[in-house]
Amino acid sequence: MRIGIPKETKVREGRVSCTPGSARMLAQDGHDVLVQTGAGDGSGYEDAAYITAGAQIVPTAEDAWAAQMVIKVKEPIESEHAFLREDLILFTYLHLAADRPLTDRLVESKTTSIAYETVQVGRRLPLLEPMSEIAGRMSTVVGAFYLSKALGGKGVLLGGVPGVLPGHVLVLGGGTAGINAGRVAAGMGAEVTILEVDLEKMRFLDITLSNGTHTLYSNEQNLLEVLPSVDLLIGAVLLPGARAPKLIRREMLRQMKPGSVFVDIAVDQGGCAETTHATTHDEPTFVEEDIVHYCVANMPGAYSRTATQALNNATMPYAQKIANLGLDQALMQVQELRLGLSTHQGHLTCEAVADAHDLSHVVYSD
Repeated sequence: MRIGIPKETKVREGRVSCTPGSARMLAQDGHDVLVQTGAGDGSGYEDAAYITAGAQIVPTAEDAWAAQMVIKVKEPIESEHAFLREDLILFTYLHLAADRPLTDRLVESKTTSIAYETVQVGRRLPLLEPMSEIAGRMSTVVGAFYLSKALGGKGVLLGGVPGVLPGHVLVLGGGTAGINAGRVAAGMGAEVTILEVDLEKMRFLDITLSNGTHTLYSNEQNLLEVLPSVDLLIGAVLLPGARAPKLIRREMLRQMKPGSVFVDIAVDQGGCAETTHATTHDEPTFVEEDIVHYCVANMPGAYSRTATQALNNATMPYAQKIANLGLDQALMQVQELRLGLSTHQGHLTCEAVADAHDLSHVVYSD
C-alpha cells in the first residue's frame, strides 16, 4: 500500500503522524511511505531520518495525499478538502461532531475516514488517551501561567506559599484528561475538586489521588456552589464522538471572580461552555465575563516531540493492520476500527456525529 504522511497545516501544529521509526516498520512490511518534505521538522525529525528508515520524501502535500491511505494528526482544514476522494482512506483525528463542513465534504467525496477519537476498546479510547493525558497535564500548566496578573489573571499562585492558602482548581470530568489535570494541580500544591458522575470512577480517584484532591458529584447545584471559590476551571468532559455538553452557561461564569482562568480541553468537540470558541497557539486566550479563556484546539501540538511519540505508540499498530490486511479485512477483524469508522462510500457511519448534525447514518456491515 502507498501511505502518505503530509505536513500538518493547523497553526503551530508541530506534530507529525509518523516518526522515522514508524516509517521503518511500515517500509519493512513492504509498503511505500511517502513523507512530505519538512513534515517531521516540528517534532525534530529531519527528512534524512525518513530516508534512512526507507521512506520516500515527496515535495508537496498533493504528492503525499495521492497515496491510498493518508495518516494525519489533525483533521483536514479547508485548503486540504480538495484532496479528499473516493479511493482514499483517511486515518486521523476528525472531531466531526463540531465540524459540519468537513462532515459534508467527507460524505460528498466518498472518502473512507477512520477517526482516532472514536476507536474504542470496551470503555477505553486508546488513540485519544495519549493526547488526553498531555492536554490534561498541560491544562493545569497553562492555567497556572495565565493566572499571572501580567497576563490578565487574578494574580493567584496555585501552590500558595507558607501562610497563604493555595489556589482552587475545579476539573469537570474525571476521565483521562481530568485525572491528569488533577494530578498536576495537586502536585503544584493546589486544592483540587473533580466533578464526576460515575461513582466507581470517583472511588478510584479518591483512592489514587493525593489528600488535597476531592471528588464531588457532578450536577448543576454542586457546580454553582463551588464556582465562586474557583481560581482555575478546567473543562475535561467527553462523550465519545459526540458534541461536548454545554455544562457552563454564561451566567455561571459571572459567579467566578474576575481574572479567574477557564481552560476548555473539550474545545475540539465544540467546548463545554457557551462562551467557548476555538483559539490557536498564536492567539491562545480571550476574555469573556471577565474570565480568561484558553481554548486552543490542538493543545498537545505545543509539546510536539512528546505528543508525536505518544501518538505513534498508539496509532501505528492500527495503521499497520489497515495497511497489511487491507481496509475490508482490517474492519472485519478489528472491531475497534469499525467503531472508529466515520464515513464510508458516501455515507456517514458514526451515529454520534449524525445526531450532532441531525443527519442520517448507516451501520457498516462486512
